[in-house]
Amino acid sequence: MKGSLTIVAFFALGIVCGKLCPELHGLSRETCFYVLCALMFCVGVTVGSDTAALRSFRCISPRLMLLPVATILGTLAGCAFAGLLLTGRSLTDCMAVGSGFGYYSLSSIFITEYRGAELGTVALLSNIVRELTALLLAPILVKWFGRLAPISVGGATTMDTTLPIISRCSGPRFVVPSIYHGFVTDFSVPFLVTLFCKI
Repeated sequence: MKGSLTIVAFFALGIVCGKLCPELHGLSRETCFYVLCALMFCVGVTVGSDTAALRSFRCISPRLMLLPVATILGTLAGCAFAGLLLTGRSLTDCMAVGSGFGYYSLSSIFITEYRGAELGTVALLSNIVRELTALLLAPILVKWFGRLAPISVGGATTMDTTLPIISRCSGPRFVVPSIYHGFVTDFSVPFLVTLFCKI
């Protein structure tokens, strides 16, 4: 929760700086690309250094290994439905935003790069709301929809920020499936977001 509020605070600070400092408007797309590359490098280092989590994936049941697939397909189906209802936004815009799966920092940068700052902002806020929903409503989700529900709602955040609440509400035996789920959905973000942005 604190991490999400920190991100929102920095986002608000960026808006204020953008309004008050016109010289920042000249940041080139090339600069943004290098920042994105640095972010991807940090993600790779984080994933590669957690060898214990990678080894623990071997003990996951085959049924639970399909959970990230269900999350991805369910999210994209919901985004496609929303795209049919919304006016002013294309179906691929909605699919690109949904493909962030809660990974607001990476997906919003990609979408801003390909589709502009407005849709990038929508992606940022949409994915932050997804994470906050998992953090705040996990007990209700478990009660109404079962122990896997907070994991699906958490998306890519289930291997880090939402993992403690999932462990508390769903139970310790869902920690490894949650990390696996977050790893797979996290890994899919750059590919799916880029795909829908380019269509």
